[in-house]
Amino acid sequence: MTATDERLLADDTSMGAVTLRVGDLENMSAYYANAFAMQPLEERSRGREVHRVLGRGTTPLVRLIHTPDLPAVDPRQPGLFHTAFLFDDEPALAATVYRAAQDPRSRFAGSSDHHVSEAFYFSDPEGNGVELYRDRPREDWIRNNGRIHMTTTYLDPNAYLQQFLSQESLDAGPSAAGRVGHVHLQVGDIETAQRFYVDALGFGITTNEYPGALFASAGGYHHHVAMNTWNSAGAGPRAASLGLGEVSVTVPTSEELTALQARLTAQALPFASDGRSVTVSDPWGTVVTVSLPDLSTDELLAR
Repeated sequence: MTATDERLLADDTSMGAVTLRVGDLENMSAYYANAFAMQPLEERSRGREVHRVLGRGTTPLVRLIHTPDLPAVDPRQPGLFHTAFLFDDEPALAATVYRAAQDPRSRFAGSSDHHVSEAFYFSDPEGNGVELYRDRPREDWIRNNGRIHMTTTYLDPNAYLQQFLSQESLDAGPSAAGRVGHVHLQVGDIETAQRFYVDALGFGITTNEYPGALFASAGGYHHHVAMNTWNSAGAGPRAASLGLGEVSVTVPTSEELTALQARLTAQALPFASDGRSVTVSDPWGTVVTVSLPDLSTDELLAR
């Protein structure tokens, strides 16, 4: 279903594969394969760069671009806070959390019950944040004055694994469904982020009750994108570095791309369009590509 308000993205907008620039392609590929049960889907060389797409089934989840000459991720700069991979049920989530926890390259960063979801947090070997989560039923979410209430309470990871981990879910591995549920970004200030991600891109605010953060989505989801200044307040445009390369958003129809271009033009934001996608950079240099559905791995690698 498409949103009737041309200021907003369609209700069935979703997130696509996140692009990361990495210094050690083989180590990072092996990590995402082992820790998160992904498999390489395709790769392509472009000059000195090697682009590799990993995912589950035929669904791309991450594109790794080998760019070893770039400096390491700076946790104080704008860019990625975490990529959040969404799972259909507790056993699939528990199996992936167990895999990630067993990999010695993982850094476990905590777990939380957010009322709308159950989430576990890790950092990959190059310092990129990763969230593994599953949603609670939408009918259980609390809404007040058009905002979705989210909490952060302790979730015992060992108790969760004891309750939901099964050999069957472990054996399913990359055949079990998974997708990018949302992307959480670091930005320099929230007001500027709102003008870009809400006013220009067309996401709707879902909650702004956390100090220094803003959550937004399409179609009443708890959030497709989040922005915070917890580590990066006051930062300007990011320098070239390893870490986040591109955020991908999927919209259902070409009319959505036309409406997006109108919003970007009204905000005087430069963009590129090829008929199937629109690419624009946020105020801190993070590239956002909004594409039509059924993006092939070939098209993803060609970007």
